[in-house]
Amino acid sequence: MMKRILFNSVLAVGLTTAALFVSSGQAKENAFEAVPLGIEAYIYGYPLVTMEMTRRVMTNVEKPEGTRAPMGQFVRMREYPSATFRDVTAPNADTLYTTAWIDVGQEPWVLSLPDAQDRYYLFPMLDGWTEVFQVPGKRTTGTGPQTYVITGPGWKGTLPEGVKEYKSPTNMVWLLGRIYCTGTPEDYAAVHKLQDQIALVPLSAYGKPYTPPPGKVDPSIDMKTAVRDQVNALSADEYFNLLTKLMKDNPPAAADKHILEKMAKIGIVPGQPFDRSKLAPVAHEAFSLVPKVANEKIMLWLKEGIVEGDMKLENGWLFTTKTGNYGANYLQRALITAIGLGANRPQDAVYPTSEGPSAISSYTGEKKYVMHFNKGELPPVNGFWSLTMYDKDYFFVPNPLNRYSISPRQNLKANADGSVDLHIQNESPGADKESNWLPAPKDKFILMMRLYWPKEKDPSILDGSWKIPQVRAVE
Repeated sequence: MMKRILFNSVLAVGLTTAALFVSSGQAKENAFEAVPLGIEAYIYGYPLVTMEMTRRVMTNVEKPEGTRAPMGQFVRMREYPSATFRDVTAPNADTLYTTAWIDVGQEPWVLSLPDAQDRYYLFPMLDGWTEVFQVPGKRTTGTGPQTYVITGPGWKGTLPEGVKEYKSPTNMVWLLGRIYCTGTPEDYAAVHKLQDQIALVPLSAYGKPYTPPPGKVDPSIDMKTAVRDQVNALSADEYFNLLTKLMKDNPPAAADKHILEKMAKIGIVPGQPFDRSKLAPVAHEAFSLVPKVANEKIMLWLKEGIVEGDMKLENGWLFTTKTGNYGANYLQRALITAIGLGANRPQDAVYPTSEGPSAISSYTGEKKYVMHFNKGELPPVNGFWSLTMYDKDYFFVPNPLNRYSISPRQNLKANADGSVDLHIQNESPGADKESNWLPAPKDKFILMMRLYWPKEKDPSILDGSWKIPQVRAVE
């Protein structure tokens, strides 16, 4: 279906272009070069535009509230969402978020992390292109007290003693901290204490009393429509004008030289307004279809990426180990932006997702399922793993246990042979099996695994030496 849509869109562009060519007498290559280049440029810039639109919405408040906070201030999520939560799809019940947006274009910012006392956490730092440029945390830097100064791409200066510099490739930075929490009242209190000790201040205020200024609310920003829908609704002119403006303060990587040269051919240049009227008439008209075709191509990569090896489909589970750092793989970067903005490096987390036991069937609460792990073959991780239940729209499922995910913290019971079965069904499998029960809705549902800090070998999901078991229907 998606391939047919994409083909029809491309065909429409071609027919429109051909018709205009005949009537206008313009050079044929003007249109047939401009439209494909526009699609390529759209895909290339999709992460930067999406990050900016996300930043606007998440920081458009006067003070921290819910999932939003002004620039330079933390959102400190205090508890896991309930089944009534609808703000963000695919919520998790494993880590509490501590997140902030900063602009390091004016001056550096200092991040101070307290002693986490061996608790698992990670604090990935994303640049404007969604590249994870640093990841302090248990895997990389340990859990002792740490202080970092995040500097912009053009900054030069002297830093205070005892701080480590992390240079961001762009002025825009998203700090996306995650701290493991069991969800009990006692553990919530312990994590809240950690969250409150995490500090973020501009370099000029480091070591001094600092009160962040109130945020400035822009009433023109759409706070209701999903960011992805807002981005996808931008016209070609709106999209590329925003992209060229953003590229001035968030410079492309050196490795992007080739695509920047191609984009310049149609007037898409960092820091310069995009003027579609300068395109030949035959390309000017067809260029309006670029956003639609480019978005279809991005989503089509969800399937085509399997063939190319960027996405994997094993035993009904779709996942990728190519996230966080993308190089020149712009299509993969755009897809992850669209379906999983803020994704970690694979060394930190992999998120296999399954909509059914096979490519042609979906999970349904009308059936009972078992996920079987042979003895010694539970997910190989250094951090933690979990299996989360979502309804067909990627939200938590209400159930009598208020259990939205299952993991070793449920004290899973092993079978006599040492294997472990997870029971995935709508009704209780019986009191003796409830420790291993992941409640499902009565209709369709989706499963997602979270594998934090996966082992890198012997066995590992990263090199394919560990395979996720298939979820099988049982009588």
